[in-house]
Amino acid sequence: MYITMPPFEKARVLVVGDVMLDRYWHGVSTRISPEAPVPVVNVSQTEDRLGGAANVALNMSALGCKVSLVGVIGKDEAGQILQRSLTAAGIHADLQVSTTKPTVTKLRVISRHQQLLRMDFEDKYGAEDSSEFVVKVERLLADADIMVLSDYAKGSLQDCQALIALAHRCGVPVLVDPKGHDFSRYRNANVITPNFVEFEAIVGKCDSEREIVARGSRLMADLDLQGVLVTRGEQGLSLLRPDKPELHLPARGREVFDVTGAGDTVIATLAAALAAGQTLPEATALANIAAGIVVGKLGTASVSAAELRRAIIADQGAQSGVVTEEQLLQAIEDARAAGERIVFTNGCFDIIHAGHVGYLEEARKQGDRLIVAVNSDASIRKLKGEGRPINPLDRRMAVLAGLESVNWVVPFSDDTPERLLRRVKPDVLVKGGDYSVDQVVGASLVKANGGEVRVLGLVENCSTTSIVNKILHH
Repeated sequence: MYITMPPFEKARVLVVGDVMLDRYWHGVSTRISPEAPVPVVNVSQTEDRLGGAANVALNMSALGCKVSLVGVIGKDEAGQILQRSLTAAGIHADLQVSTTKPTVTKLRVISRHQQLLRMDFEDKYGAEDSSEFVVKVERLLADADIMVLSDYAKGSLQDCQALIALAHRCGVPVLVDPKGHDFSRYRNANVITPNFVEFEAIVGKCDSEREIVARGSRLMADLDLQGVLVTRGEQGLSLLRPDKPELHLPARGREVFDVTGAGDTVIATLAAALAAGQTLPEATALANIAAGIVVGKLGTASVSAAELRRAIIADQGAQSGVVTEEQLLQAIEDARAAGERIVFTNGCFDIIHAGHVGYLEEARKQGDRLIVAVNSDASIRKLKGEGRPINPLDRRMAVLAGLESVNWVVPFSDDTPERLLRRVKPDVLVKGGDYSVDQVVGASLVKANGGEVRVLGLVENCSTTSIVNKILHH
């Protein structure tokens, strides 16, 4: 499946659920307490992070989405920290304040990257603590493309059916990260995303993917769901949809450091991608990549747009070499995010010779990354007549991709590279020969976008035509 980076900045998502504060106390432990057989940790650093539904919202905000959040906090310091952190992350938080219950807080004690202890501070919320949810959600749904219910069984989501019905009346799809042993409370949601343990607790033990599919199909029929995405840890993800082939995606091949919050990242990326216009299978593949990133981090964490973009590029094999236009545009976006200057040149490059190599080495020096756009076979015949090119497009691109100076090689079939230049918007356009800057095709486009145009000299007595003529006369 070809995976692309969606326009997350266009996505508007509403998250409703159990918000919490994740606290981390870091320190070194070198001895056992004389009072009890437990390690003594000398705390040297404390850290507060958004957790639960707040972490789901943070993951979406980190991708560039416009995010709103509805949840419950206590009238305490933890609630104030949560509110400030959400505001700092650019998340519009409309939180109901409970006067009788504390903000749900999880405190983890960590030494040498190992979690030694977790302490939970919570008192399950009741109906009175989320009594304003329907009004708050109704007000925010008008500016949402999708709604996520993030259920951590802390009591904030007292009436999921009312929220789901409200969203559907507004034409907004609903995704649910479920908890508990009664999934009927999520009836009529579009997609639910249980982990494998939660899934088996509802449908029964599954010893094979065939059983996962069969039991998942029954679950979808019973609850009128349009999809179930089962997160299976090291086994990857399984997407089930009524009357459509199942999709099993293997886990990303990287070292697992901490699975805390991985489920948040999956549903956040899934929802954000759907809101940005991707299909459910495409969004699932993207969520799988994002999950592979976040498990390599310690504690509750999010995935940035830049991290996800780089992972997509790596997944598509587009870090360098021969690429499609879409792969090129993603790779350029990542390079620009790193502050790199993009250099563009184009040509036929029929028989690679010393003149080409020297020219491309000089072109690369004009910036950080060099794109070589190569004429298609048909466009060369149109330019140079029958009998050319000598080498077909795939071979010409393969040779260029093997040069150290070249980062990306992309084909184009137009008479000129102007259409491609409009998409790439290079920082520097380079051409070799006796042209003046104004004679270079696409020069005005590049300069209009704030770029530069440079003409480089060529190695004398080196040309494809002269090489071909020499071969023919010998």
